[in-house]
Amino acid sequence: MPTLGKPGRISLRARLTLTYGGLFFVAGLVLLGATYALFTQQVDRTGTRVLAHVDKQSSAPGGTVLEVNGRPQRVPAGERPDDLETLARKQHDELRAAATESLVTQGSLALLVVGGAAAGFGWLIAGRVLAPLHRVTETARRIARAPAADRVLHERIALRGPHDEVKELADTFDTMVERLDRSFDGQRRFVANASHELRTPLTLGRALVEVAMHRKAASPDVLRLGEDLLQITSRHERLIGGLLLLARSENEITGRAPVDLADVVAHVAARTAPEAADAGITVTTDPGEAMTGGDALLLERVVENLVENGIRHNSGDGGWVRVTTAARDGRAVLEVVNSGPPVPPYEVPGLFEPFRRLDADRVATAKGAGLGLSIVQSIVRAHDGDVTARPRPEGGLAVTVALPAAPP
Repeated sequence: MPTLGKPGRISLRARLTLTYGGLFFVAGLVLLGATYALFTQQVDRTGTRVLAHVDKQSSAPGGTVLEVNGRPQRVPAGERPDDLETLARKQHDELRAAATESLVTQGSLALLVVGGAAAGFGWLIAGRVLAPLHRVTETARRIARAPAADRVLHERIALRGPHDEVKELADTFDTMVERLDRSFDGQRRFVANASHELRTPLTLGRALVEVAMHRKAASPDVLRLGEDLLQITSRHERLIGGLLLLARSENEITGRAPVDLADVVAHVAARTAPEAADAGITVTTDPGEAMTGGDALLLERVVENLVENGIRHNSGDGGWVRVTTAARDGRAVLEVVNSGPPVPPYEVPGLFEPFRRLDADRVATAKGAGLGLSIVQSIVRAHDGDVTARPRPEGGLAVTVALPAAPP
């Protein structure tokens, strides 16, 4: 059974066992000491006492009469009463020493045996008592180690047993996880529903602007205003599409199919070539076989977002974007590196948050909606992968996506 605690630390189960065993040994030593004191006191009080004296009124032949523990005994002729008293006291001391040694030795041995058995039973009992805490720890660890913790919030401990402090802790944990699950689920539904509801009026507005622009009587001012409105509408549509994709990518991937990232890169490079040419950016690819499994459309969006991010946040004419794929250490690896302005290292973690940019551009004027890398991170996590970014010393960014490899 696993123990609570980290390597190098004493687990709670071990500490409880040591506490139980230590208390037992202390109590045993106190009991052994009290037994020894009572034993020596009783021996001194009831041991053999020799009261030797010569009965002057007795003239019995053959010796002297002694009184031993209140009983008269005759001392053989030729022996002195003092010698007999010394011998009796010596025998009494030897008996006391032997009894004391037996008590201390055998008592200590019995204490060690019983103490070891008590520590063993304490270890087993502590394991039984702490078993529910292991369930709480394992459930919390699975939620914390999940690529997207909100997808495993449906797990519950559901501890059965007496209503004690441990069960109260487990029930409180279940209640907390349930509330978090409802909160995340409600947030995803809100984003999806709001995005759908906003797309309809934008589509209608775009149609009205296009009708007004295509009228024969439309003045140049109306045409310029119509173009501006169409650009703003297009940006809003991309923003709403990004929110929809973000909400979709946060759901668990149920249908997985083999996907070669090399094919995806070739397709995305051809589709983004016009935008790269207009921006004066050179896109180069080095597609090596990198088989993985997942949703092909979502993985295509990962590559497209990274390439578009490298094109739009670049240094202009003379800039470049390099896309490579390969299989490394059982992982399908996609790497997108681009030139551009220097990126402070402390700004890199914030780039994966929604609506975060390096500059102060607003949604209406920025090159993107601020959701590209957020969508990339969400899709990669849904595919049990990792995405990392690091700034280049010369300027620009290097983004690496590692996905579980699938057999070709």
